[in-house]
Amino acid sequence: MRHIVWDWNGTLFHDIDAVVGATNEVFLPYGLAPFDVESFREVYTRPIWVAYERMLGRPLDEGEWERLDVAFHEHYHRLMLACELAKDAQSCLREWEGSGRTQSLLSMWAHDRLVPKVGEFGIGEHFARVDGLRSASGGTKAEHMVAHLRALGLDPETVVVIGDSVDDGHAAQHVGAQAILYTGGMTRRSELEALGFPVVDSLADALGRVV
Repeated sequence: MRHIVWDWNGTLFHDIDAVVGATNEVFLPYGLAPFDVESFREVYTRPIWVAYERMLGRPLDEGEWERLDVAFHEHYHRLMLACELAKDAQSCLREWEGSGRTQSLLSMWAHDRLVPKVGEFGIGEHFARVDGLRSASGGTKAEHMVAHLRALGLDPETVVVIGDSVDDGHAAQHVGAQAILYTGGMTRRSELEALGFPVVDSLADALGRVV
């Protein structure tokens, strides 16, 4: 493979504690018991509103998704300030760049927040392109992957997606790319394994699987 498309949240950016903490804040008024990482992974899925319906045990009311999404991001943007890159993220980015191949970043987080955060960590120079979400949040990644690869002019057969979610795997399948899925984020290992892609416990392991 000549190009890696990295995911951000839960992959390069180790923010699982902020995600779970913000979710607990959002659902505190609903009387739900707090989630820990493992119980959160039991209900997590994309689109996010489906995960919220699992948590509540009912369909969301009209306008409820929008209110929950705004509240989540208010708490998340505060809690994420304590989060760091995954422990081997920097070394993996340097190693891949040193191999003479290319890499980019595609996230479902807001583009206007993603770009400065990447810059804050000093890793922007490693990426041929950085794309976050420029529209309403909560949907799937597949069509964004199409646009991302088109903008880079890449043949999907030369691309591997490294991410932490089923959505990353589905996005890779949608465009005809390969994927390697990482257990450090929001999704249970069993769900990742069900897609048939390699599943790894570190980013270094993921890089070692790229051929």
